Amino acid sequence: MESRGPNGAAAAPLRLLKLRLGLAFLQLLGGGAALRLEGNAYDGLLVAINPLVPEEQKLIDNVKEMITEASSYLFNATQGRAYIGNVKILIPATWKAKSYAKPKQELYTKADIIVAPPYWKHGNDPYTLQYGGCGEMGEYIHFTPEFLVNDGWIDIYGSRGRLFVHEWAHLRWGVFDEYDIETPFYISEQNQVKATRCSSELTGIYVCEKQSCTQGECVIDQGTGLLKEGCTFIHDKAQNVSSSIMYMQSLSSVFEFCDAGNHNTEAPNLQNRKCNYKSTWDVIMSSDDFKFNTPMAINSFPGPPTFSLLQATDRLICLVLDVSSSMNEKNRLRRMHQAAEVYLLQIVEQNSYVGIVTFGHTGEVKSQLRQIVHHDIREQLASDLPTASSSEQTNICAGLLLGLEVMKNHGGNASSSEIILLTAGEDSTLSKCFSDVIKSDSIIHTIALGPSPPKELEELGRITGGLRFFATDRPDSNSLIDVFTAIVAGHGDASHQPVQIESAAERVKGNSQVNRTTTIDSTVGKDTFFVVTWQINTPTITLGDPMGKKYTTEDFDVDPVFHTARLQIPGIAQVGEWTYTLTNTHALPDVLTMTVTSRPVKSDASVISVRVHPNKETNSHPYPMIVYAQVNQGFSPILGANVTAIIEPESGDPVFFDLLDNGAGADVIKNDGVYSKYLFSFKGNGRYSVKLRVQRDNKTVGPYPTTLGSNAIYIPGYIENGTIQMNAPRPLLNSEDTLIRSGGFRRIASGGSFTVSTVSTGLYADVFPPCKIIDLDARTDGDIVELTWTAPGDDFDQGQAARYEIRTSGSPQKLRDRFENAASVNSSSLIPQQAGFKETFVFRPEAFAVANITRIYVAVRTVDKVSRYSDVSNIAQAVVLLPQKDFHIPHAKHNALTIVLTTCGLLSAACCLIITATVWISKKKKAVVEEGIL
Repeated sequence: MESRGPNGAAAAPLRLLKLRLGLAFLQLLGGGAALRLEGNAYDGLLVAINPLVPEEQKLIDNVKEMITEASSYLFNATQGRAYIGNVKILIPATWKAKSYAKPKQELYTKADIIVAPPYWKHGNDPYTLQYGGCGEMGEYIHFTPEFLVNDGWIDIYGSRGRLFVHEWAHLRWGVFDEYDIETPFYISEQNQVKATRCSSELTGIYVCEKQSCTQGECVIDQGTGLLKEGCTFIHDKAQNVSSSIMYMQSLSSVFEFCDAGNHNTEAPNLQNRKCNYKSTWDVIMSSDDFKFNTPMAINSFPGPPTFSLLQATDRLICLVLDVSSSMNEKNRLRRMHQAAEVYLLQIVEQNSYVGIVTFGHTGEVKSQLRQIVHHDIREQLASDLPTASSSEQTNICAGLLLGLEVMKNHGGNASSSEIILLTAGEDSTLSKCFSDVIKSDSIIHTIALGPSPPKELEELGRITGGLRFFATDRPDSNSLIDVFTAIVAGHGDASHQPVQIESAAERVKGNSQVNRTTTIDSTVGKDTFFVVTWQINTPTITLGDPMGKKYTTEDFDVDPVFHTARLQIPGIAQVGEWTYTLTNTHALPDVLTMTVTSRPVKSDASVISVRVHPNKETNSHPYPMIVYAQVNQGFSPILGANVTAIIEPESGDPVFFDLLDNGAGADVIKNDGVYSKYLFSFKGNGRYSVKLRVQRDNKTVGPYPTTLGSNAIYIPGYIENGTIQMNAPRPLLNSEDTLIRSGGFRRIASGGSFTVSTVSTGLYADVFPPCKIIDLDARTDGDIVELTWTAPGDDFDQGQAARYEIRTSGSPQKLRDRFENAASVNSSSLIPQQAGFKETFVFRPEAFAVANITRIYVAVRTVDKVSRYSDVSNIAQAVVLLPQKDFHIPHAKHNALTIVLTTCGLLSAACCLIITATVWISKKKKAVVEEGIL
């Protein structure tokens, strides 16, 4: 019976709170790698250099210089609230060994900043991988070596330190850019054509910089009222405006973020769409960093950051495996043996040191560390795996502490070593050894098998920087093998790491068979293994390669004790479709599984990789979660893939749902290779595992984005002393880059686990509203407005909503603040489609009947079947122009010029458009006009 406190409240949550407070303190003592704000200093910032980057001292020097400058700029931008204190630079093992320190828990895969090759041939733009919502931290900032060593990029982005702070705001505080490449101009409430920017007080002129301009002139598009493609806004280099860093940090006058006083809520940028029109400063100040943070004293100024250089050495791994009586249940011991054997024979990287420890109520060393230098070592380690349980009790600390001793016997300490801890038993004493484990600076990857392991298990993994997994006891699940195949080195070099291509588990009736296909793509094929497991009798196996060659059961290495059959394909596996048939020759039903793994065919191959994870590790119902999947080839996004998330609870059937990269619902940016969806339906309280199945047929997909993630604006040029000084244009994607012809591929990826609490056991109640529409767009044709958007669901981004509520106004603020009071559009004929489909709706606004109004703002709200409302969508603008000829800017002369242009019909029949500008014209005869257009 649960103990309770003096007021009747359960004591267990209090104990857990005390445990977490104690763990936080221990993490500080143990020097954990996580970045944190201590006082006003960011401590533990991790910069990691990718192993594919050639050694260059200038790279390290420029990183130090960039971050030192960034610290001062950040301190001023946050009004004395934050600066950068301690920085760790992780040097790859591929560089020459010098007097670098040894890492503790620092890994490339956990870095805040990565220095790595570009995402396409000319993709040297710095960016932040940011696929969460407003206020959510990003994943990492990506700098290329070319950007860091070539000073030519300073003309494009300004100083590296200033650009660093722009990207830091994306990474740390979850704000978005205040410019917009796809919507560079908009019409303000004052009927002015303005460049999308913040602050709107920044001055400049329009320049026609592309050949697509009509006769070299800027032209008003009669369908939108905006300037046609080819015109760009060139800023004055000398400004009197101090904001905003999230628009153009390169301007010397800019040293602040936009706040509520100067934020441009009209600009159609991502910051407004994603953050509900809040200023960047408001979002920053609501972050966890600054909720309880106070500025430093007046006249205080921090010193420069301190830097330490670290270099990883050989990987040290110890498997710490549970052999208590709990492993006798539900074939756990056999399944653990199968999974660990796959790990040792197929997954763990060459030259790694691996040891094995088991534990019941005491620990036992099954194998000291051995370096994997040839396949015989792998076989010897596999033969040391446990074959039977040893005791009733489960003492996890006994195994952990013995595993640490195995590490210390090799190198004198356990720093940066890894323990893979698997347990199925209950143990109320686990927290007793937390202090020793955390102080060892070892990384603990945890695997909870079944529903009984202690709840503190995941906390141990989190605080030591390890991966956290859960594997169900379902007999028709391959989850334990999937978990072990996901534990690869965190050094960032995928050229020698295995990938999982197939994971299939199926209950097969007696004397029946299962027929399936899988795909070996051109980036892999080395060390390709097909592994079959079963529960009762060895099945009959038939495997065929794309050229028609057949393999049968006799070709497999069969282990009748642990029910595995393994085949390594000689040489390089054929690219294409492989077919296999598993036949249950027994009269009783059996569960048959197939696992396929392979390695890159070449060390310099750009491998297709998949990363999946939920947006949080713990969740309380009815709050939703989001599952994210990043699908890349190298750093380039893979588009058009079929991505399916598989969520397995502690008991009950798994849940399958498709993730989308459509820029709607949970997905922040369309076509960036990040697929996502809301997750909100849970079977009950407890642990859940996350797995991903990704596949794509042989096809061509494009065009690919020229930039990734969130990044600073590429500055085309400046006006200085009346002269236009243009930078080199952004490199264009050629046909080879924009249309990537990729053969078919398949991938399986395990994405860890999460826990859910407060799930109701009563009748289901619909408490989930439709998600917010974030891609509403408006176009006009005469006096007709056409709206398009992606259909949300009845519950977030799933199902089919009941109806839409569409309203219009001449003021975007009215739609934002008083949506219910805005003019309603009759949309009764519009029946919502299933979530994810494109919606189109056409209407004729009554406001257009008034001669002096030619612009309108539109927003949409979705209603579900129980009358729950979504948030109001992003606001779209529609403009109607009276019929007229195109408005041109005349050809420029070679000297000073005053341009006066007049046209009627943009604002009303009686109102004219006048543009006046006085500038010095460059030698290229660029046509120019002062911003804005009145």
